[in-house]
Amino acid sequence: MAETPRPDEDDLMLAELPAGEGARPDDRIDDERMDEENTLKPGYIRAIQDGLDAGDKQAVYELVEPLHPADIADLLELLSRDERHELAAAITDLMSSEVVAELNDYVREDMMESLPAASVALIAEQLDTDDAVQLIEDLDEDDQQAILAELDAEDRIAIETALGYPEETAGRLMSRDFVAVPEHMTVGQLIDFLRDGHELPEDFFEIFVVDAGHHPVGTCQLSWILRTPRAIALGDVMKRDQTLIPAMLDQEEVALMFQKYGLISAAVIDDSGRLVGQMTVDDVVHIISEEAGEDTLLLSGAGEGDINEPIRDAYSARVRWLVANLGTALVASLIIAAFGAAIEQLVALAVLMPIVASIGGNAGTQTMAVTVRAIATNQLTRSNTRRILWREMRVGMLNGATIALLVGAATAVIFGPTLGVVIALAMVINVFVAGMAGVLVPVAFERLDQDPAVASSVFVTMITDSMGFFAFLGLAVLSGIAG
Repeated sequence: MAETPRPDEDDLMLAELPAGEGARPDDRIDDERMDEENTLKPGYIRAIQDGLDAGDKQAVYELVEPLHPADIADLLELLSRDERHELAAAITDLMSSEVVAELNDYVREDMMESLPAASVALIAEQLDTDDAVQLIEDLDEDDQQAILAELDAEDRIAIETALGYPEETAGRLMSRDFVAVPEHMTVGQLIDFLRDGHELPEDFFEIFVVDAGHHPVGTCQLSWILRTPRAIALGDVMKRDQTLIPAMLDQEEVALMFQKYGLISAAVIDDSGRLVGQMTVDDVVHIISEEAGEDTLLLSGAGEGDINEPIRDAYSARVRWLVANLGTALVASLIIAAFGAAIEQLVALAVLMPIVASIGGNAGTQTMAVTVRAIATNQLTRSNTRRILWREMRVGMLNGATIALLVGAATAVIFGPTLGVVIALAMVINVFVAGMAGVLVPVAFERLDQDPAVASSVFVTMITDSMGFFAFLGLAVLSGIAG
């Protein structure tokens, strides 16, 4: 009798992993689609584009079907707008809520606007409340109302309540799917309650214990519940000391609280202290990534910096800071013009001026980046501003002295010792001023309740350029080598 062939270990492993839930259904074909950095290969994307051009929806579907929802979202973002809509039409049943939740904000908004309200409502009903809110919050008011009208009453009320909170607050971002039980329950009663279902969330890790007014009084992790005898009261096993998040708290502050206290989840409360939702660490990871990227882009005045952002929005976000930079550059130009006669007498000044300005600008940018990060993470507050300023001034002096020694020596060899001393002193002054400006400009923005990352670089650059030119040219005139 012929022996039945044994499946190899890879086949057994793949059979145990459901498609779209952490592993792809056939890792053996990953080399055809994904490179070593886990991104879609250009050849694979071209094959899909060729299928779309040929109108072969079946071939396109077969190419896309094995992908994880997150990879399908990546694929949609890599295509042009027209190709994106053609692909969505070819893989309709693969366009799950998981795919939509992973899409870039601009891509998702564009695709939702092209779908009928009933279709968007169907997707929203499959999402958690916070993801559903993210799905429709950026749409036009008319589109929002049309979609909300298609939802059932419970989902509509939850989403409308969330939209009532300001953007980027805990109330807008929180999940309303959580488990809350009264304090008088025993562990056994809680276990029976959880096993009975009662329309519980699909995933949860913590039980919130509330009083009669629905105010949170403690929390219980599932691991505690499973290891505690049934007869023990929840009040004896729960953790009463908990971190509560006000619904109006900014998302950046929420992320800092999770980081500071090592939270996995936390209760969100309204103005009266009632439990209204929860924030979980997966939400916070997204917030941290978003805020970090946002601050980096704002420092350069690049707006949101999204490659899918409409050209008009990208233009308007960037051009206003370029215009502002033009104005600040004129200040430096006026200083140079004031020393025009000195520059004409000694051409070496024109050769060396960019070095002074460049080093000062880089020093200011370094300090500014450290300061903005310290403000964002609450490391720099009103109580320690003077200490941080004094620290950066000392760092500036050390950096300035080091660079001055190098530049001064080289200049002395090439242009003479007097000019070497002049540029060395100018370098010390400019790097010292750059350190002060890198702290004071972001702090001033923060004191005025403005985002310190928005345009600090424009003003720091103006100060370092202007001071660098003024110090260098002014010292050159005072020394008598030009004038």
